[in-house]
Amino acid sequence: MNFIDVNDVVKQYDGHLALDHVDLHVPQGCIYGLLGPNGAGKTSLIRIINRITRQDSGTVLLNGREMVQNDIANIGYLPEERGLYKKLKVCDEIVYLARLKGMPRRIAVAEMEKWLERFDLTEWRNRKVEELSKGMQQKVQFITTVIHRPQLLIFDEPFSGFDPVNAEQLKREIIQLRDEGVTILFSTHNMASVEEVCEKITLINHSRVVLEGRVDEIKQRYKKNLFVVNIAGDKDIEAQESLFDVVPDQSHSSGTLIKLHNGVALRDTIAWLNEHYTLTGINEQLPSMNEIFIETVQNN
Repeated sequence: MNFIDVNDVVKQYDGHLALDHVDLHVPQGCIYGLLGPNGAGKTSLIRIINRITRQDSGTVLLNGREMVQNDIANIGYLPEERGLYKKLKVCDEIVYLARLKGMPRRIAVAEMEKWLERFDLTEWRNRKVEELSKGMQQKVQFITTVIHRPQLLIFDEPFSGFDPVNAEQLKREIIQLRDEGVTILFSTHNMASVEEVCEKITLINHSRVVLEGRVDEIKQRYKKNLFVVNIAGDKDIEAQESLFDVVPDQSHSSGTLIKLHNGVALRDTIAWLNEHYTLTGINEQLPSMNEIFIETVQNN
């Protein structure tokens, strides 16, 4: 059973169709990417799942049953538009928001101390939020999202404002939460992070789902018969008219990039290369999620 099932959801605002019969199925314990360009409908869908707004038609199921208002206590939501009370002390902010999610004060304080230590924020616990750097504020916002141990986490551009070191720590924390059984819906424009942490994705464009599936399967689906070839010596590989072309732009590869002609078997290409060069390696060049994103959006 999926943890979240969005079925045939429609949402319209003053003549603008934000979601056009959208389906989304998120397995339990999965990091699921919700992708799309600005204005595609991602935020509208997230707000419906969070019960901030209601759909015009369609259903949203949690563990096979229609969601109710009480389910919100079991959701952690990190919005793209961050919002903390700037004048509150860090410790008071975290405990206050944890209490709003139903945590007893004693447990909220104990969990806060653990998270502050994990994020190297203990010495800042009694400082006002406005005194923290943007990156530190982002860490506090993350803590307030996860502290009540929800079974569903919704992250909207979670790495925005983080430097590479802190972004890497955040990725590790997200993966750890997944490993503990938490289901994570992850909305982002950062395709590199999608490749690193997401198992499945749905891509929305112009209010409709235009692509969905496992990341590895999607990359296989969009592959272009490209291979990086390595040979010994200083020779340059030349195109073989009946087998492959040499792709001139090789800035992203350490060898020679070739494109097999349609219908050509890889084994025949390897045999020819072995006959004419000292072949030391050949690896398929799969498209990046960024390339797939651009191609899909442009064609839909």
